[in-house]
Amino acid sequence: MQLDPASGWCQGISHCPSPNFNCRPQGEVSLLVIHNISLPPAQFGTGKVQEFFQNRLDPSEHPYFEGIRDLKVSAHFLIERDGAITQFVSCQERAWHAGVSLFEGRENCNDFSIGVELEGTDDLAFTEPQYASLIALVEQLRLAYPAITPERICGHSDIAPGRKTDPGPAFDWERLRAALKQ
Repeated sequence: MQLDPASGWCQGISHCPSPNFNCRPQGEVSLLVIHNISLPPAQFGTGKVQEFFQNRLDPSEHPYFEGIRDLKVSAHFLIERDGAITQFVSCQERAWHAGVSLFEGRENCNDFSIGVELEGTDDLAFTEPQYASLIALVEQLRLAYPAITPERICGHSDIAPGRKTDPGPAFDWERLRAALKQ
């Protein structure tokens, strides 16, 4: 995997372009936000996250889908349980992953962040392949965007407390931080 800073697309991974993005207002990338997602909730490998981020999710397929049918969201990356990475939005563009958010007094984190979704739930351990892929991805992102320091890697719950809980207590922050120090 290699990130092309000019295009904002990673080579060597899958691409599944989402229409849910717009231009970054200042072109700045200085924050990494880690999320979790599974569709339907707690079901993995369904391909429904990809459909959701492309506005192709059929609300009749599951009762949960009816409640999210009108949402237009995306993330830059999804890391599935087997470690496979899919990119939906160029890192140069503004994906719609953070919603109402605040980091160090600054609102609208989508403006200056990259969103990485881990396929999972708040309370189920993430897999070894997911951590390996996440670490490799973060290394690529930090090479291209040096303003993403370890202190500027956070969870959705950190920038939207009370509204969001992901990546949840099952995410091993110590493991990620230790890997980034090496």
